[in-house]
Amino acid sequence: MAIAHRVRHHMQAASWIRAMFEEGIHLKRQYGADNVCDFSLGNPVLEPPAQFYEVLHQLVTHRQPGQHRYMPNAGYPETRAAIATQLACETGLPFTAQHIVMVVGAAGGLNVILKTLLDPGDEVMMFSPYFVEYHFYVENHQGLSTVVPTDAQFNLDLDAIAQALTPRTKILLINSPNNPSGVVYPAATIQALGALLQQKQAEFGTEIYLVSDEPYKKLLYDGLVYPEVYPHYPNSLVVTSHAKDLALPGERIGYIATNPACADVPVLQEGLSFANRTLGFVNAPALMQHVITQLQGVTIDMAQYARKRDLLCSHLAAMGYQFVKPQGGFYLFPRSPIPDDVAFVKALLERRILTVPGSGFGTPGYFRIAYCVEDSTIERAFEGFRAVAHAYGLC
Repeated sequence: MAIAHRVRHHMQAASWIRAMFEEGIHLKRQYGADNVCDFSLGNPVLEPPAQFYEVLHQLVTHRQPGQHRYMPNAGYPETRAAIATQLACETGLPFTAQHIVMVVGAAGGLNVILKTLLDPGDEVMMFSPYFVEYHFYVENHQGLSTVVPTDAQFNLDLDAIAQALTPRTKILLINSPNNPSGVVYPAATIQALGALLQQKQAEFGTEIYLVSDEPYKKLLYDGLVYPEVYPHYPNSLVVTSHAKDLALPGERIGYIATNPACADVPVLQEGLSFANRTLGFVNAPALMQHVITQLQGVTIDMAQYARKRDLLCSHLAAMGYQFVKPQGGFYLFPRSPIPDDVAFVKALLERRILTVPGSGFGTPGYFRIAYCVEDSTIERAFEGFRAVAHAYGLC
């Protein structure tokens, strides 16, 4: 077979999210879209804010020469400056354009960071539950994944992290608000993590980087203020995208922000720009860079996601499902009523409800619901959730 053995192996063990998404396409063809409740993929149902269309219309109707040409690999200076100004406002730190690299979505940005930082055999620590593609990204760049479980509330377990750190640990990869749990790691936890990493750097005589994957940063509930990583650890980089906060997942526009306190900013930025080019991204999409230059500080209406979260949580709790209520994002991660989360997800599938087993996120015994769907989809699913809950003795 022409496909490489490693790729063939990964395809066989590929993302549960995509597998369930493809199953959803099949079921919708068979039964009709209105008869399938698809919670498999975090594909926002909300449309971008009105300001997005206003800026886009202005750009395409008042064309400027050269606006679709190549630019520096790090992105347009004016776009990077606009993002830096917004970050400086949010964090109080002296961000400039020199700390920003524009990338092809957060996934592209993570691969750029890993390509830049990893030597073969370097360890990347991640925390379960984790985004399912992380392992593939790490292997792309000859790194080794180390998985550390979180605690019962899906918060970081600092004692477990301390025991798992080694002289080969190069990166700790965190994701908050977390996909799939919706948990936001508290500022006190991030502060303690930063102190631990400072201690371990000194002990090992190595550099350890804290990489924060933040595409859901602006999607917070109940007045929560986002706990930034920058003040707590100098060797930190953030990668994010506007896929969720501006509802632009298909446009693949994001950026990497390097902590101004990092000692190696110039070298890091050169490395990130080089990796952006040599991985084949070259640069982030030009049109979207022009658009988001004018949309810093704009976010979708979170009241709509809050309504969906509360609707789903109140009904599932009444049925006996157990979960940690999401603090951000648009995912719910309930405990499966039976140890075999794959079997439970298949039971829901028989009711034409598509969810994703927790095994795909490194956390068996749970399942993920992506509630970034129409309210009517959530409401239609209640009968099936209730029937399956009753079958497994929840209610």
